[in-house]
Amino acid sequence: MKAQDFLDDAAIGSIDIVENTHKALRKAQQIDNDYNYFYNFNEDAIRQAEEIQRRINEGQRLRFAGLPVSVKDCICVKGLESAAGSRILQGYRPLFDATAIKRLKQEGAIIMGKTTQDEFGFGSFSTNTHKFPKNPHDMSRCTGGSSGGSAGMTAKADFAHISIAESTGGSIACPASFCGVIGLTPTYGRVSRYGLIDYANSLDKIGVMGKNIFECKLALEIMSGKDDKDGTSLDAFSHQKRKIRKVGVIKETLSEGIDEGVRINVMRTIQNLEDFGIVAEEISLPLSSGYALAAYYIIAMSEASTNLAKYCGLRYGAAEKLDGNFNEYFSNVRSKYFGDEAKRRIILGTFARQSGFREAFYLKAMKLRTLIIEEYKKAFNEYDLLVSPTMPVIAPKFSAIQNLTPMQNYLMDIMTVGPNLAGLPHLTLNSGMSNSMPVGIQFIADHMKEDMLVSMGEMFEP
Repeated sequence: MKAQDFLDDAAIGSIDIVENTHKALRKAQQIDNDYNYFYNFNEDAIRQAEEIQRRINEGQRLRFAGLPVSVKDCICVKGLESAAGSRILQGYRPLFDATAIKRLKQEGAIIMGKTTQDEFGFGSFSTNTHKFPKNPHDMSRCTGGSSGGSAGMTAKADFAHISIAESTGGSIACPASFCGVIGLTPTYGRVSRYGLIDYANSLDKIGVMGKNIFECKLALEIMSGKDDKDGTSLDAFSHQKRKIRKVGVIKETLSEGIDEGVRINVMRTIQNLEDFGIVAEEISLPLSSGYALAAYYIIAMSEASTNLAKYCGLRYGAAEKLDGNFNEYFSNVRSKYFGDEAKRRIILGTFARQSGFREAFYLKAMKLRTLIIEEYKKAFNEYDLLVSPTMPVIAPKFSAIQNLTPMQNYLMDIMTVGPNLAGLPHLTLNSGMSNSMPVGIQFIADHMKEDMLVSMGEMFEP
């Protein structure tokens, strides 16, 4: 059942919210047994369902009346263990809801549980975690990362459901592409980051995954808006139907290094835009295509190094018996509880920030970020949207991922880091199938122009 049909029926009392929640949880647990999509399940879900049923019976109009929602593990849910995929935060049960979750609950959403992710969002395949979520189309392949559990569950669920995810450099777009679902990443600040366990403060964005654009649009409308607890939060989102006349096809993203099956599917979709009266023209974005990846990883790792410093076994995170001096204790705790990729990014980020290297790496990356934003802004003077493949490949097999070097791993994000670095909203839609696996196409809009993306998404609806 589509979320829209579910919500229409719930509004008139045709659905027993408590019974539906029981069924949804049972199905989700069955799926998780085979596919590893959940970190944990919400023991409070049935009580939430009973409360929502009471509110509906009293005549309250709830925009998310009883809809099951899964939440990426890095987004805080009150009383539900939230570990961001890391051993160092195991056992942490927040005493509050993230603002995005609070707003969804107020409108009647039922939180099913927390979905599997790469540790602190570090990865493109959801393999930097305690269990690997499996692709719903081929269990020998990954779901993509770092919101892999969210994407897999969205694709596999045969009941009305959406998933709230998070993106730093493509963590919504990548798994949406690999699993064949819709991934909407909003403008940086559109959704409050309060209650988000951070990776990189200037890059993190809470977004949504769904099977159709209605679900994504509605969730974004509910979650977005100003928040006194987040000084970077922006105005709420309200969709207005937009006429899309012209899109720019980023030519560098369709050159060497992309799978032929991906190229064929994306080009076919772009050609089909003509049926809607949309003009598609090639555009060159040399900075975002050639330098965004390097700038992104320097900035993201530098911020991650700073953010993760607080997990030292004293005030935050896992602790051990106090032994030795501070440096020995600090090193022991972090060595034991951080995964290999987290350690790698901490070391690289600390190096880029230290005296003597900060100007050579971090500050240059920040200046380049400004130039990349200006390049995008210039493009939007002429085009309503920009378009590219989401990922250069289909979802790889786990056996292939094991043979990738860290550099090859990072290069997978080459299509997605540009808009994330610039804080631009972007939408991943399914563009077809290659080798029986989904291919994603990515549409990028100017800041605060999510309605352009929604209008494009509506064109893809059957």
